[in-house]
Amino acid sequence: MVKIGILGVGTVGASVAKILEENADIIEARAGKKIVVKSGVVKNLNKDRGVSIKISDNPLDVVDDPEIDIVVELMGGVEEPYVLVKKALKNGKAVVTANKALLAYHRYELQEIAGDIPLMYEASTAGGIPIIGALRNGLSANHINSIQGIMNGTCNYMLTNMINNGALYDDILKESQELGYAEADPTFDVGGFDASHKLLILASIAYGIDAKPEDILIEGIENITQTDVDFAKEFGYEIKSLGIAKKVGDGVELRVHATMIPADSMIAKVDGVMNAVTVIGDRVGETMYYGPGAGGDATASAVISDIIDIVRGNQGPMLGYKKGLESGLRLLPKEDIVTQYYLRLEVDDKSGVLAIITSALGEFGISIEAMLQKPTSNEDRAKLLFTTHSCKESKMQDAITALSNLDVVHGEIAMMRIEK
Repeated sequence: MVKIGILGVGTVGASVAKILEENADIIEARAGKKIVVKSGVVKNLNKDRGVSIKISDNPLDVVDDPEIDIVVELMGGVEEPYVLVKKALKNGKAVVTANKALLAYHRYELQEIAGDIPLMYEASTAGGIPIIGALRNGLSANHINSIQGIMNGTCNYMLTNMINNGALYDDILKESQELGYAEADPTFDVGGFDASHKLLILASIAYGIDAKPEDILIEGIENITQTDVDFAKEFGYEIKSLGIAKKVGDGVELRVHATMIPADSMIAKVDGVMNAVTVIGDRVGETMYYGPGAGGDATASAVISDIIDIVRGNQGPMLGYKKGLESGLRLLPKEDIVTQYYLRLEVDDKSGVLAIITSALGEFGISIEAMLQKPTSNEDRAKLLFTTHSCKESKMQDAITALSNLDVVHGEIAMMRIEK
């Protein structure tokens, strides 16, 4: 018999306990041993968790219990769970975590501490989608050329409604909060930070990149307007908030931002609160993984898959590389990103303005690929929307600064990156 202790019996923790009890027979058949939850830890003992396991409010009741074989960490946060997971590992206990923030900041330290003790984390990225296992095992024969992921269901739900139903950003954000998809403070989701934690975990497995969220490009969806949506439709694009990892020479681009992508691409068709990750390997080509990125049962399913793998003895290197045999790739600076761009700016509606704009862009080696002009409520001004050919991020940022200083340009310039 294998005994489990759960740190954090909230929505996911309660689902883990219920599934292990209700599906006990099939889980035992697949794992080869009976798996039971011995105890769990909560912060508020007065709240009913709907489970029949023993509950306490002291994490050490789990971490220091010699009878518990596997600690499941579902607390959230960074530093407190880091201390507890370290202690569990030092006590010789295997650990399963769904905590993306913990891993975004401490995955390499935990790998060092764990050594040969299993530390599994399938549920930390894209909920019920088995993308960690795919990268660590199924695609391990491949050099990974790129990863693109819709890794936040809140952003995807909002963008889907803006594109398909013409919803305005503020209205659909309020609706998302009422439905429970977005928090009262939605910054973590709509600002791209949630997706960045997940991207960093995938990048460690695919490329051996040790980076923190502060090291990579992170932008949200807050500035997207219906004008941008209309332009995307007219030119055959969909707008998605993507986490992108891309191998370029001996470097790797890591970035999270709203992205225009071809409407006929596989990932463009993923709508609503669903998540999806596409991976391009040098041998297998493009593969795609799709499913629910959150929710109690979906996330618990991934947690239990890790528990079963540990019981079977199927774990390998935590982050996909044996120590000393890492890929040798480096994180590319943000300013060295190369992609295409979409710009939206308000300009004087008079002859010669376009020539001024194109001349300013040409100073930085940037050329226009496609353009559209739209009227504004001010008859003396127009919205100028255009896409560029590929250029460096540093050049585009310098060009935006130069455009902002032109007398014929008014207000803030909006920019979005394009991936084809």
